[in-house]
Amino acid sequence: MGYPTRIQVIKRGNNQQWYVNFPAAIARAMNFKKSEVVEWEIIDKRCLKLKRRE
Repeated sequence: MGYPTRIQVIKRGNNQQWYVNFPAAIARAMNFKKSEVVEWEIIDKRCLKLKRRE
Protein backbone atom coordinates (compact mmCIF):
# COMPACT_ATOMS: atom_id res chain seq x y z
CA MET A 1 0.00 0.00 0.00
CA GLY A 2 1.32 3.47 -0.87
CA TYR A 3 0.95 6.87 0.76
CA PRO A 4 0.84 9.74 -1.77
CA THR A 5 2.96 12.68 -0.64
CA ARG A 6 3.72 16.01 -2.30
CA ILE A 7 7.20 17.44 -2.66
CA GLN A 8 7.42 20.97 -1.24
CA VAL A 9 9.94 23.69 -2.03
CA ILE A 10 10.62 26.90 -0.14
CA LYS A 11 12.48 29.63 -2.02
CA ARG A 12 14.34 32.36 -0.14
CA GLY A 13 16.32 34.63 -2.42
CA ASN A 14 18.72 32.42 -4.39
CA ASN A 15 18.29 29.43 -2.07
CA GLN A 16 15.82 26.57 -2.30
CA GLN A 17 14.95 23.97 0.31
CA TRP A 18 13.06 20.84 -0.73
CA TYR A 19 10.93 18.86 1.70
CA VAL A 20 9.26 15.47 1.78
CA ASN A 21 6.88 14.97 4.69
CA PHE A 22 6.08 11.53 6.02
CA PRO A 23 2.50 10.63 6.83
CA ALA A 24 2.13 9.97 10.56
CA ALA A 25 1.22 6.32 9.91
CA ILE A 26 4.59 5.73 8.22
CA ALA A 27 6.53 7.58 10.93
CA ARG A 28 4.84 5.50 13.64
CA ALA A 29 5.30 2.21 11.78
CA MET A 30 9.01 2.97 11.30
CA ASN A 31 9.39 4.23 14.89
CA PHE A 32 11.10 7.44 13.74
CA LYS A 33 12.41 9.73 16.46
CA LYS A 34 12.61 13.52 16.40
CA SER A 35 15.90 14.72 14.83
CA GLU A 36 16.85 11.19 13.76
CA VAL A 37 19.47 11.24 11.00
CA VAL A 38 18.68 9.23 7.88
CA GLU A 39 20.17 9.25 4.40
CA TRP A 40 18.77 8.98 0.91
CA GLU A 41 20.19 6.58 -1.65
CA ILE A 42 19.33 7.17 -5.31
CA ILE A 43 18.38 3.88 -6.93
CA ASP A 44 17.25 5.48 -10.21
CA LYS A 45 15.14 8.47 -11.30
CA ARG A 46 11.96 6.75 -10.11
CA CYS A 47 13.20 5.24 -6.86
CA LEU A 48 14.78 6.66 -3.70
CA LYS A 49 15.74 4.54 -0.73
CA LEU A 50 15.73 6.00 2.76
CA LYS A 51 18.20 4.37 5.12
CA ARG A 52 18.85 4.70 8.81
CA ARG A 53 22.45 5.32 9.69
CA GLU A 54 24.13 2.63 11.75
